[in-house]
Amino acid sequence: MPTYEYECQTCGHPFEAKQSMKDPHLTECPKEGCPGPVKRKIGMGAGFIFKGNGFYITDYRSDSYKAAAKKDSESAASATSAPPAASPAPAASTPAPAKTTGA
Repeated sequence: MPTYEYECQTCGHPFEAKQSMKDPHLTECPKEGCPGPVKRKIGMGAGFIFKGNGFYITDYRSDSYKAAAKKDSESAASATSAPPAASPAPAASTPAPAKTTGA
């Protein structure tokens, strides 16, 4: 819901109100004892923060940036998907059978 800035025309009291865009403008000052009319001010707007993959940051990049990013992601993927180097398994040590002498 947007926040609108208002100012009383009689006492100069500035205040903000959260309203739907469909709501009518406020007409009376909320300050006690002041029934003055209020005027909605033109706001500066709010800053937007775009988060997440594939939204805004990557949508409007240049072709050279996209190519470099693709190359980086492919090299990172190949480095992580490569199987680990095979090392020889340790030899199982079993005791040699004992020699028996016939007596």
